[in-house]
Amino acid sequence: MSTPHRSPRRLSLLGSAAAALLTAVAVGAGDAVARVFPYGPRHRSVNDLGNQFVPFHAHLWDLLHGRARGGLLVNWQSGYGTSFLPDLGTYLTSPFAPLVGLFPRDGIDLAVYVVTVLKTAAAAAAMAWLLRTQARGPWWAAGLLGASYGLCGWSVVEASYNPMWLDGLIAFPLLCLTGEWALRGRRPVLGVLVVAVCWTANFYTAYMATLGAVLVLAVRVVLTREGAGPRLRAVGRAAATAALGLALAAPVLVPLFLSSGQAYPGWSREFRPVPWADVFARLLPATYSFSSPAVFVGTGTLLLVAALPFHRGVPARARWWWAGLTAAVALSLQWAPAHLAWHLFATPNGSPYRQTFVLAGIAVIAAWTGLAAGPPPRALAAGAGLLAAAALSARGSTLTTAWGYGLFCGGLAVAALAWWALRRPRLLLPAAGMLAGVLLAQAAATGAQGHRGKLGGLDDYPSWGAAHTARAEALEAAGGWPAYRTDAGRPALSGNDPMLLGGEGGAYYSSHTPKVFTDTMAALGAGWTSRGRNVQSIDSPVTDAVFAVGARLRPDGTVGRAEVPPLVTVRPPGPAPVYGDSPFANQEALLGARVYEDPVAPGVCRAGTEAFLWAPEYNATARRADGPPFRLNGAAPRNRAAVQPLGVSRGPSSVLVFDADPPARWTLSCLDRARLTPAVAALRASGAVSVRVGSADVRAVLPPGSTGTAVLSVPAVAGWTCNGRPAAAHLGLVAVPLDGRTGPVTCSFRPPGLIPGAAAAAAAALTLVALVRRSRRRGKAPATRPGEPWPPHSSWPAGPAPSSSPS
Repeated sequence: MSTPHRSPRRLSLLGSAAAALLTAVAVGAGDAVARVFPYGPRHRSVNDLGNQFVPFHAHLWDLLHGRARGGLLVNWQSGYGTSFLPDLGTYLTSPFAPLVGLFPRDGIDLAVYVVTVLKTAAAAAAMAWLLRTQARGPWWAAGLLGASYGLCGWSVVEASYNPMWLDGLIAFPLLCLTGEWALRGRRPVLGVLVVAVCWTANFYTAYMATLGAVLVLAVRVVLTREGAGPRLRAVGRAAATAALGLALAAPVLVPLFLSSGQAYPGWSREFRPVPWADVFARLLPATYSFSSPAVFVGTGTLLLVAALPFHRGVPARARWWWAGLTAAVALSLQWAPAHLAWHLFATPNGSPYRQTFVLAGIAVIAAWTGLAAGPPPRALAAGAGLLAAAALSARGSTLTTAWGYGLFCGGLAVAALAWWALRRPRLLLPAAGMLAGVLLAQAAATGAQGHRGKLGGLDDYPSWGAAHTARAEALEAAGGWPAYRTDAGRPALSGNDPMLLGGEGGAYYSSHTPKVFTDTMAALGAGWTSRGRNVQSIDSPVTDAVFAVGARLRPDGTVGRAEVPPLVTVRPPGPAPVYGDSPFANQEALLGARVYEDPVAPGVCRAGTEAFLWAPEYNATARRADGPPFRLNGAAPRNRAAVQPLGVSRGPSSVLVFDADPPARWTLSCLDRARLTPAVAALRASGAVSVRVGSADVRAVLPPGSTGTAVLSVPAVAGWTCNGRPAAAHLGLVAVPLDGRTGPVTCSFRPPGLIPGAAAAAAAALTLVALVRRSRRRGKAPATRPGEPWPPHSSWPAGPAPSSSPS
């Protein structure tokens, strides 16, 4: 079945299009079977997808439409003002991310879902293109194998709710493609740009993809180049491409890395490899686990990989190098030193097998190698035997399912028959259809099983609905920035409600949550989840006064308002205060006045005062005896309970009641509004008479002759300068010493590392321009042919062999 009128490039485009289409259909089918959003009533936004990534994309939507508080450097909406460029580089610099701006704001969940499907399809298309670049082969087979990569278990189970990881799924074949260009001395400029885009899109998975691409390039160099000189030149070109690409991405990468070092430390644990039975189980379709490698790439692809060592139609060196690389990478997943190397030398907080997509990609490349000369029946039989042995080895795993085994066995039989039948040209269409059907069924089942597992074991968050709309409208109506902040309040719909719903609140959840912010908020009585990286707002009139929160959304949908000081206030001269153990004393130190009193009896506040309970490790409900219960979420060390307002005390009838065993550590304190009101009035009187807030700066005019310390109600994260000098800190907030002669206070923020990163990018750009000019003066060198293309088998219906690389 030859197609002489079609060029190699057009055939490659057909393969990529087929891969993308198959992938999108399979993802949609799996979601529909599981009845998750947008195909059913079940929430899709589990864990960090709903708690973190959807809100970040909502903030990007606001930025694209000119509605966000802040810009690329500062996010004024979260954490009472925080650095945004590291978050942008971690979550939102994918070329696909801006597509959310094409959707309505209340369709942000659908927008993120569509972007997720597009990324998965793009990864499949990129892999299909890479395969036809590396070696000759039929476009439809490249499409099938590309789709098996895009639909690998890691993709549909884990990365589907970590959409920025999917940028790594795309990056691996693209970075391998830059290696091909370096191997052949082609497209140096485009190669540099591809590296820069991949690392900017998501540095974490791009790092893993780069390691995998280096391994692939090493094998390609060994197999296609003879002698030290040609091999070293190819490696040198690849290294130069990578270095220039990384330098171009430095304005994002350098601030991001520095911010990671300043973030609140996450959970660290020792890596423990899972039993090999679990590893073999993840080769099967329809398995789910958060803590084992999801290696599934479709039975048809696995059969080609397993058959490769026995395929005598493929040169021995190619057989053993690709089979050996696949086995070596698989073993590296279970070896602690290699595990650390794959994960930037730090065991991740969640899934410890985040590099699995690289193994899936290498397996697909090995399978493509096995297509050379058409897989013979003997090799297919041997490969099927290996897969059957692996499936039997998985019997001891709790991850296997009966229908997963059924899909595997049925798929193995159909795939073996189809690969054998493809040696006969007249059976091409039905055989290819059988392979596509097996892949679609297995991938859809795997995706559906993944949804069931995630919904059964992880937190989930509702898609945008009436409750979101009501809260967002209430926050918008109450807004008064920068005269005062509006806080989305508690309980929250997500860990990043200020970005999702609006306002300028204290809640913030990110991998870059600054340690200084978490420590400050914890000292004041804030709660957290995710071991300190998901900080919650504090529901307290004292901290609201300190952080200029003039409007707070209540659980019943109403907005509580208060007269608060401006964003910049003045503290009198005196010794610098320090935080202690009591959050109530710490709040008073930051406010500059005593406003709390001790209970008149154990667990009893004076009538007319407001009772506040601090029990950070308590994980149950507590209440006044005459009041409603309040839930405290203090499951240490992951969660910390916030200071909880219990309402106005009526005296002895309002005694504190714990509905479970009392915690070892707790404090009841009683707020006296008669003391708070004059304290707030004093801060208002001495505070800034005018405040102007820009995208990354604040300018405040203070009363003449002000002395002491001007305090900007923003966490003192690294990067703030005030009046031309690095900002000081006052109890964790940005501060400026005053001498009575200071004029307007002007503070601006620049993320640490931005200038060095920009300088590196500029140098790389100049180098790239010089290389382009030099190349043009010398003229284009003739394109080299792919090394050692395998001879097509006489009965293999591959179509005409391309005369040169399609890329």
